[in-house]
Amino acid sequence: MTEHAEAATGGTDTQPAPSAERTAIATTAMLKAYTHPLRRQILRLLARREHLRAADAAEALGVPANKISFHLRVLADAGLLVEAPEHARDRRDRVWKGQSAAFRLGGPDAPIDDPALGDAVLAALMDDHYDVVRRMLAWTPDYIAGRTTEIHAEFTQKTMRLTEAEFVALMERFNEIAHEFAEAHERAHPDRADPAVRVWNIDIIAADDAI
Repeated sequence: MTEHAEAATGGTDTQPAPSAERTAIATTAMLKAYTHPLRRQILRLLARREHLRAADAAEALGVPANKISFHLRVLADAGLLVEAPEHARDRRDRVWKGQSAAFRLGGPDAPIDDPALGDAVLAALMDDHYDVVRRMLAWTPDYIAGRTTEIHAEFTQKTMRLTEAEFVALMERFNEIAHEFAEAHERAHPDRADPAVRVWNIDIIAADDAI
């Protein structure tokens, strides 16, 4: 949930947001669900797995299963998760997967109804972004000093002269390329247990000189 963002993930954080015309506006229920830190942890966990049960998430996150079950229901009621009966052992076995869809926080065409909720969602997004930055900063000193050759992060800054329309087209192209790579990956690496595969958190931030 940024201007374009993953709402949830059965394939996604592993499946970057498609272009704007395929992106829906997030509902109030989605935004409220997303502000809770444990729910965001569950969504990130689903980015790494095709599906999970409450017990799986409880073990991975160190949280009681009944608490996880409550938050799974909230996420499902908000439309961020769906049940995956095809992976269930029997009719009593509840298995969940993420919605592989992208959602927008809002905009001039669909302004957010509750500004306080918008502020809470933005704060949650910044918490997630700062976690990415923290991890990047923890790894970078070893890389630039030559103590490791593994690539775990990237930090790039560019300054470009563009019209607003050109900038919008650039962001749409970024999303299209990311979507193409995600689809190609799924075809080439159908096994989610492949040890060569990692989940990459990719944040793109841009601002002009008018704000």
